[in-house]
Amino acid sequence: MLKISSKLSIPLDEVEMHAVRSQGAGGQNVNKVASAIHLRFDIAASSLPEKIKERLLAQGDQRISSDGVIVIKAQRFRTQEKNRADALERLRELIASAARSRKKRVPTKPTRASKERRLKQKTRRGQIKSMRGKVSDH
Repeated sequence: MLKISSKLSIPLDEVEMHAVRSQGAGGQNVNKVASAIHLRFDIAASSLPEKIKERLLAQGDQRISSDGVIVIKAQRFRTQEKNRADALERLRELIASAARSRKKRVPTKPTRASKERRLKQKTRRGQIKSMRGKVSDH
């Protein structure tokens, strides 16, 4: 089980992981060992609550494909075990961010005093700019 929060967790059999060869530096080791992890998680087929599924799909994250599958490639570390843990942690963070409910924004109005201050500042600025013209010799 991958624990997302105190109330939410997903079974690991819903997460598909494959070891692939890593990119970048590492010498001969990189050419021999499949240490990177390709993680795939199908949002629609998961046991997540519908509300969280909708939020995940609406997030517009580049790791979520058009068919609703989260794809994470972890290759930060040299060992497969660390990359596996890293991929699961990144999946956990992505789902946890969708699980948090956002506070509804309460629209506010500027106070009368702040409106007056703004208009006074605009007038002052306009006067400064009007003084920038050419000086006449009267």
